[in-house]
Amino acid sequence: MAFLLALSVPAFAQNGVNGLNTATTTLKTYIAPVTNITLVIGGIVGIVGAIRVYSKWNSGDQDINKELMGWGGSCVFLVVSALVIKAFFGL
Repeated sequence: MAFLLALSVPAFAQNGVNGLNTATTTLKTYIAPVTNITLVIGGIVGIVGAIRVYSKWNSGDQDINKELMGWGGSCVFLVVSALVIKAFFGL
């Protein structure tokens, strides 16, 4: 029984390898659109943040630095995450 089981394991492993290769190629097709969407969202967040900081600056608010760091940090995070995703998948 153990001998038959040992013979059948490589057959199952081959199907797993083919499945992983298919999944990898399918996943790589989604990387470019996802990174582009992330960069677009980062641009929109940057524009909204710039408008909010500008309006606070014109109104004389003292919280400009905190607001600028929050919005700027979120933009930097989105851009860097898009680059990391591309680098991780080798695109």
